[in-house]
Formats: sequence, structure tokens, C-alpha cells
Amino acid sequence: MKEPIYRVDTATRDALGRVAVFMGGDSAERAVSLNSGAAVVSALQSAGVDAFAIDVTGCLLKTVENPDFDRVFIALHGRGGEDGTLQAILAQAGIPYTGSEVLASALAMDKLRSKYVFAGCNLPTPRFRAMASAAEADDVLAALTAPLSVKPSREGSSIGIRKVTTRDELIEAYEAASRHDSLVLVEEWIEGPEFTVSVLQGRALPAIGLSTDHEFYDYDAKYLANDTQYRIPCGLSPDQELALQHLAVDAFQVIGCRSWGRVDVMQDRDGQFWLLEVNTSPGMTDHSLVPMAARAAGISFEELVVRILEDTLGESRA
Repeated sequence: MKEPIYRVDTATRDALGRVAVFMGGDSAERAVSLNSGAAVVSALQSAGVDAFAIDVTGCLLKTVENPDFDRVFIALHGRGGEDGTLQAILAQAGIPYTGSEVLASALAMDKLRSKYVFAGCNLPTPRFRAMASAAEADDVLAALTAPLSVKPSREGSSIGIRKVTTRDELIEAYEAASRHDSLVLVEEWIEGPEFTVSVLQGRALPAIGLSTDHEFYDYDAKYLANDTQYRIPCGLSPDQELALQHLAVDAFQVIGCRSWGRVDVMQDRDGQFWLLEVNTSPGMTDHSLVPMAARAAGISFEELVVRILEDTLGESRA
């Protein structure tokens, strides 16, 4: 028997008012965002919320010119929509929006600076260096133990990430990553399983274990491959999963995130967990990781998006 679709009551619908779902954008993650936004609009409408889509392109300031909406559900990924820029514009205009505020959004989007925060708060994260030119390759290899992960600091969806072991590979990977971002992060590669933990309103949802035949959970494994495996239960013992969930919530909090998001973590061969990054506006199709974790916790997609949206009620955002 099919479960009834979650619906808001009249008071909640009226309080939420007219909701614009911002999607698309101009970042490298535009295609993913369009899919997320379409799923969020459909779910909100099914739940009885007066929601509609806006494909945000070009000047973000135009999004607050004579708005015909009361609040915004941000389904944008990557630069412009997830990095604090849009959040600052909406906050200045006094328009409530979902997810983390300006500083946390900017920090989480910048993988290098978020790792400085993790390290400063004694949270485990792989050893790392910033790389500003190919001439620094020898210094990086002297400071870190290969293999290494090379990635643009301010991109998402695993765009531009490469695994390297030699000087020539490092230089080539740096040059590729620097085409996406002038700031390149190099960190020690953790061999072992990858996990992701979604956080909703201060609570960690069930962890998901990720398996792929690719060298790592890259863009193709996330969005194109049909053989990527998602494990719920994640395969850890109850005590290990609880420790992983606590670590994810700690990472979420030290970055200053709020409402909802996702934390990506590696586990090495000795069982140690290592923080990779925090995502403040993760993918939100009905096949994405946050909705998957929510379903495992008994939360439908409709209820999930409504709960995220309800966090915008009665708050002063900055």
C-alpha cells in the first residue's frame, strides 16, 4: 500500500507564503542544480506549499528586485549559490532563505579554509597544503606523503579532483585544478571506505556507505554511473556509526552551519575517520544522498523539504 504524501496544514502553508526555489545558476554544477530544484519544487507542491521555480542566471542582485515571493529555498550548488554570495544578497534584502548563513556557506564552500577550521578545532582531517603554483610541487611532496588528492578548493560535485603519486602527476593535476580555481588544495589520500552523513536540524541521519568501481567517488560515480552502491545500514558497527555521526555534527557546528547539510568522511585501514568537507546545499533529487538518508530515518522527501523550509520561519538572517 502506497504511503500518503506528507502535506502541510493550513496554518503552515499560510505562514510559508509564496516560495521561490532558486535553481540552475552559472556554476559548473548547473545541470545538477536544475535536477535538484525540479525535485524540490515538485515535492513542495505535493505537500501543499505555494512553490515555484526560478532559474537563477546572470546578476544575482536581480533576484531581489521586486520579488514576488516571501522566502527562498536554495537548490543552487557551487559558486554564486552555495558560497555565501546569494545568502548575503538575500539577507541584505530581508528575504528568508534555507540553509546556512553567509559565513558558514563561504567557509564550507572553501575546502582549504574549512580544513584550517577542522585542524584548529582538533577534528581529524587529512594532512594538507595549499598550492598556488606548479613550482611548489617539490615542497608539497616533501611535506605530504603520497598518494595525494588534488582538487580545486571552491568547486563541488568532485569536479577537478585527481589522485597523484608522482611529481609530474602533481603538476598536471595542479594545472587541471587551477583551471577551475586559483586556489588548489592538496591533501593526503586516505585509502579506505567513504561515508557521508546528512545533518537535519542538529541531528545526524543514518550514515551512508559509498562504493564504486571508480578510483574514488567522482562526478561520474555520483551522477552518471549505474553501478555505484549506497549502503544503508552503512556497514559499521553501532558504536562506529555513532562515532561517525558525532564527528559529522561536530564538523557541521564548527563551520557554523545550520538547518541541514551533508558531511563527507573517509575511514582508513585502521578504522580512523577523516573529515573531507561539509556541503551546505547538497543534491536534492529523490535519488540524492540527503533524501536517501532521510528515507532511512522514516522521513519522506516531501517532509524533508518542508522541514528545511520551516527553518526559515520567524528568524532574522544575516
